[in-house]
Amino acid sequence: MRHKKSGRKFNRSASHRKAMLRNMVRSLLTYEHIRTTEPKAKELRSSCEKLITLALRNDLHSRRLAYKTLENHGLVKKLFDEIGPRYEGGGGGYTRIIKLAEPRKGDCAPMCMIELTKRADASAPEAAATTEAPVEEAQ
Repeated sequence: MRHKKSGRKFNRSASHRKAMLRNMVRSLLTYEHIRTTEPKAKELRSSCEKLITLALRNDLHSRRLAYKTLENHGLVKKLFDEIGPRYEGGGGGYTRIIKLAEPRKGDCAPMCMIELTKRADASAPEAAATTEAPVEEAQ
């Protein structure tokens, strides 16, 4: 029985599972959206949200804990300097999972897209739209 045992096994060894989730977290923070299977995305969501919560604390200990997972100084810097400040004042819900219509060819696995809710490229057009001066109507 699996009482109090959280997490999915994915039919992989513990080291393979840990490496896979680390790679997926790195990809998600780099590209801010990735396409993967539904169970992997649901497992990835918790890992990524824990890292963004660390970025909100923004102290040396949090950076070292994030580096333990990411193992990349550039990604830790991006997480704490770019991604973390976007979510100031929020109470969680930093990622979203969007189910895709077509399953994966070959094994028919359900696919989905996992993305950060506040993406850098998505917020740029909104900022440009708010800075434009309103057009006065001629009467």
